[in-house]
Amino acid sequence: MTATARRYAIVGALGLALALLPLVATDFFVDATLTRALILGLAASSLIFLHAYGGMTSLAQTLMFGVAAFMVGNFSVSEAGSKGLKLGLDPWLSVLLALLVTVVVALLFGAVASRTTEIYYLMLTLVYAVIGFNFFGQVTTFSGFGGITGIDPPELFRLTTEAGQQADGRRIYYLILVLSLVAYLALKGLSRTPFGIALQGVRDDPVRMASLGFNVPAIRTIAFTLCGVVAGVAGVVFAWWNGAIAPQTIGLAPTIDLLIIAVIGGISYLEGAWLGSIVFVMAGTYLRNLPLIDQIGLTEERFNTVVGLLVLLIMVASPEGLTGIAQRIRGQRPARPDDFSAAGSPEPTQTEQADA
Repeated sequence: MTATARRYAIVGALGLALALLPLVATDFFVDATLTRALILGLAASSLIFLHAYGGMTSLAQTLMFGVAAFMVGNFSVSEAGSKGLKLGLDPWLSVLLALLVTVVVALLFGAVASRTTEIYYLMLTLVYAVIGFNFFGQVTTFSGFGGITGIDPPELFRLTTEAGQQADGRRIYYLILVLSLVAYLALKGLSRTPFGIALQGVRDDPVRMASLGFNVPAIRTIAFTLCGVVAGVAGVVFAWWNGAIAPQTIGLAPTIDLLIIAVIGGISYLEGAWLGSIVFVMAGTYLRNLPLIDQIGLTEERFNTVVGLLVLLIMVASPEGLTGIAQRIRGQRPARPDDFSAAGSPEPTQTEQADA
C-alpha cells in the first residue's frame, strides 16, 4: 500500500470514528467541542491549501468566513429586533446568495493580492481582515458591533422542543463532518489536476511559469477564490450552529487563532487543519479547568499564555506540526505536498511537468 493510500485509509477510519463518536459522547462534547473544531478546521483547510500548494499565506480566510456568515444572517433573518437587512428569505436561497457574495468578494480581493508575494501577501491579507472587521462593525446596515442574532438553519437541521424550534446540534455536527470530508477530498483532488499542478509550479517558480505562458495572477486569484468559498461554507455552518454572528468573530484575535491552528496541525499538510483545530479547541475548553491551574497564575485572562506555550512546544518538537510528528512516529520522513517520491510514485516534479 502506498503512502497516499495509507493516508486516505487513515482519514476514512478517523471519519468513521467521528461519525460513531456521538453514540457514546456527551452532547456538550459533540456540540461545544467537536462541532466547533470541525468548523474551524474547515476554515483552516483553506488557509493551509493556499500556503501548501500556492505558497500564499493568507490571513483573509476569517474574513471570507465572516462574509458568508453575515450575508446568511442578512438574507435569512426577518426578526424585528435583529440588525442587518432582515430580508427573511428562504434559508437555502440565503446560503446560495451568501456564497455568491463571498465569491465576488474573494475574486476582487484575490485579484488585488495576486501580484504580491511572501510577507507582502501576508500583510495585505491581514489588512483585508481588519477592513472586514471594521466594515461589519461600523456599517449598521449590514450588522454593527452587536452583530446579527436569530439565524436559524433550514428545517432539516432544526429540532422541535417544548420551548419551540432550535438548531439540532447532532445534525449540524454530521453536516460539518460530511462537509469536512468532502472538502478534504476535493482539495486533495484539486491539487492533482492540471490547475493544481500549475498552482504548485507558481508556488515554486512564478517567473519561470510566467515565461512558459501561464497567467500567474489569474492562477493565484482562482485559488484564492476557491479557498474563499471553502471558508465561506464554514462560516455558513457556524452561523447556523451559533445562531448569531458578530464582528468579534472575525476580529484580529480569531484571525491569528486560525493561523495558530494551521501551525499546530502542520501548515504544509491539509490534514493538519482538523488535527490542529481539535487540539486548539480542546485545549481552550478543558485545560483551563485543570485542578490548581489558577494557583500558578494561569487565570482566564492569561490563558493565551497556555496556547502560546503549546505552540512553542510543538514547533520545537516538530516545525511541521503535529502531522510531522505523526509521520515521524510512523517512521516516515516529513514530506511537502508536492513530494511525489514520498508517496511511492515516480512522477516528475511540477516544474518538470510544466516544461513538458
